[in-house]
Amino acid sequence: MKIFSIILMVISPTAALAAWETNMPRGVTPTSEIAYDLHMLIFYITVVIGILVFGAMLYSIIYHRKSLGHKPASFHESTKVEIIWTVIPFIILVGMAVPATKALILMEDTRDSEITLKVTGYQWMWQYEYLEDSVSFFSKIDNESNVARRLDSGVDVTGVDHYLRNVDNVVVLPTNTKVRILLTASDVIHAWWVPELGGKKDAIPGYINEMWVDIKEPGVYRGQCAELCGKDHGFMPIVVKAVPKNEYYKWVSIQKSNKVAITK
Repeated sequence: MKIFSIILMVISPTAALAAWETNMPRGVTPTSEIAYDLHMLIFYITVVIGILVFGAMLYSIIYHRKSLGHKPASFHESTKVEIIWTVIPFIILVGMAVPATKALILMEDTRDSEITLKVTGYQWMWQYEYLEDSVSFFSKIDNESNVARRLDSGVDVTGVDHYLRNVDNVVVLPTNTKVRILLTASDVIHAWWVPELGGKKDAIPGYINEMWVDIKEPGVYRGQCAELCGKDHGFMPIVVKAVPKNEYYKWVSIQKSNKVAITK
């Protein structure tokens, strides 16, 4: 397998890069997209700074070395140099701060949301409550992964679909809809994190955190608890299924019908 990977990288670097992605995902929400764009902006700024600084260092080391007869400068202070190396970093920092501030303001703006989803973290599962529709359920690791993860289970985990990343009840959300997510916990600190949806928020007992998502593309997006919440922390996945609005409201109707049937 390793030999195949090396051959793939030599023959087709693009294909190898696609198989081994090292950058953060762009995501499918406005917040994830702006986070990606900000990440790439800061990355390119640091690349340019690194090239200039290390380029100047290498040039000085090679062409101004002692063996060529160069002698070190004897000046002690230079007001002009001090102004330059103060003003330039200041301009760079302001250039970084403006888009970063815009991104933070956007991420915290939960106004005008159409749906409110309350998420409560438990050891080791999640409870989801759709406040407008009075729909509520628990979501935990799926039984197949839960059995396979145990010692001496005899199950080949490579044959388990989405091993440790599947749940028994997925979160269903509509696309092109601003959804406000309220986060809290019942026992210890958890953290709700789905990379493609952007952002990560702590779920803290006795406190309500909030974030929002507006998923632009239908699909299934997987995440996990990103806070060390106990011995089974690694078995607390999150699965969000984004569907068109009409499918979402059909799903809500089915959940309400099932709730009524159970009550009867």
